[in-house]
Amino acid sequence: MTTMQELPQVQDCSVTSCSYNAGSSCHAGAITVSGDHAHCGTFVEISFRGGLDRTGMVGACHRSDCRHNEQLECTAPGVRVGPGADAADCLTYEAR
Repeated sequence: MTTMQELPQVQDCSVTSCSYNAGSSCHAGAITVSGDHAHCGTFVEISFRGGLDRTGMVGACHRSDCRHNEQLECTAPGVRVGPGADAADCLTYEAR
């Protein structure tokens, strides 16, 4: 079982409109990657900023077809989030 310390960090987030983004750094507790194009399911665009005083982690990955996915957990050393097929996608996603 993976512990919080072993979860990969969101190394970079270029989605400046996300309320968890501060200085290209994700401050969500943990993001979820899901959807048909590795979308950041935690992306939220509201009128204020929030999150924790640390860098966000990848809590879950629902993309079982990603080579970094093992039992719905991300095994990449870190991920990048940015515009892809949608405004906020996991740019580290790689098909098996």
